[in-house]
Amino acid sequence: MIDHATDDERLHKLILWNDDYNTFEHVIESLIEVCEHNPYQAETCALIAHFKGKCAVKNGTLEELKPMQAELSIRKLTVGIK
Repeated sequence: MIDHATDDERLHKLILWNDDYNTFEHVIESLIEVCEHNPYQAETCALIAHFKGKCAVKNGTLEELKPMQAELSIRKLTVGIK
């Protein structure tokens, strides 16, 4: 099967990377406010990033994820889109 979706239409992952300077509270609050996580989901993602080095916190198109990446970056979180 041939995939005719453009890069903007394909699903990507917003990745949160572990760092040594943000508190769990700040990361959790940011994921709740920016990614619309519930508290349990945000805490789980923060713990996964802490212990495994990274965590995919959101799936979506580039159009959906780029504003979230920008806002999380403003909040000094280390994030990328894959």
